[in-house]
Amino acid sequence: MPGWLYLMGALTAIGPFSIDMYLPAFPTIAAGLDVSRGEVERTLAAYLIGLAVSQIFYGPLADRYGRRVPLMLGLTLYIVAALGCALSPNIESLTFWRFVQAVGGAAGIVIPRAVIRDHYDTQQSARALSMLMLIMGLAPILAPLIGGQLLIFTGWRAMFWVMMLIGAALLLCVIFIMRESLHPDRVVPLRVSTILSNYAGLLKHRRFMFHSLAGGFGQAGMFAYIIGSPRIFIEIYGVAPQHYGFLFGLNALALIVGSQVSARLLRNRTPATLQRGAQHVLLVAALVALGIALSGQMTLVTLMICLMGYMASQGFVNPNSAALALNEQGARLGAASALLGTLQLTSGAIAGLVMSAWQAESALPLTTALATCAALSWLAGRRARRES
Repeated sequence: MPGWLYLMGALTAIGPFSIDMYLPAFPTIAAGLDVSRGEVERTLAAYLIGLAVSQIFYGPLADRYGRRVPLMLGLTLYIVAALGCALSPNIESLTFWRFVQAVGGAAGIVIPRAVIRDHYDTQQSARALSMLMLIMGLAPILAPLIGGQLLIFTGWRAMFWVMMLIGAALLLCVIFIMRESLHPDRVVPLRVSTILSNYAGLLKHRRFMFHSLAGGFGQAGMFAYIIGSPRIFIEIYGVAPQHYGFLFGLNALALIVGSQVSARLLRNRTPATLQRGAQHVLLVAALVALGIALSGQMTLVTLMICLMGYMASQGFVNPNSAALALNEQGARLGAASALLGTLQLTSGAIAGLVMSAWQAESALPLTTALATCAALSWLAGRRARRES
């Protein structure tokens, strides 16, 4: 892989790293701030909402001012917000700063996709996005493990100090290493009429919308798992907080393996073919999990098998859906990448809010969310292929 793609992977990884690192600390944060577990889970939902809302602004900025300037602004905001999280005296302050941190971190989600499409066509970008998931996939493996160990030796606030340092390191890389990839001929004026016209055109573009939703609904199931897994693993199945990261890492590894197999298969298969097959497996894994949960026979091992099947399938669905969605959007690539992310993160935020509100002493809320999201992803993918 070229060096710039490693940096794009690291920038993209800041999102999942910021989500996953403090998951093992949910019980500790609830006890330390004297709040319920649902209130702590809603800090993550606030983060997802921040990611979803803010991405639509980075797209036009990236199309007008290039890729580097919005990245620098976003990372600066991320660093300030991480400091605010570390110093938060109550749950309201923590929720607010998590939202602000997401607004800054959203730049690392929108702009790398646009940079990749600046360099590659649809087939190549699907492979690059799959390779990107290899880099960013390390974050869900390492983040909860690091968080669990910090929890033992320092406490939950140290996690946000680490996030601040990582954000500062990435900001320095963007300033001193990253080259601008937006060609001057593709600069889009920053006018309200142009922005509204671009987004209106994207919303009317059926293939873009359905491919975006195909990946977004699948990702929503993944976020439902991320938000619900600390309670299910730690409280229901009795996994120690410092061991939570190992189980979380196995599912992240399944996501990585799926994305890398997808990247290799793209040498002689189309993104649409891989998307279709993976969505069938995604739906089957989710429905099997729901059926077992309804029967009352769900065990930790069985749940992990179903989750790993879902995550491996999502490793196919997400990069191929993104590549297909961004196809034909060269003149408004930043806006398309932004709206793609907004649609996906909005779906994830809604799934996360449902998980934080539905408290049960079983895996039924999670498996229901997975089955619903997988079914919606399957339907959106099928509709997208009909529009081709």
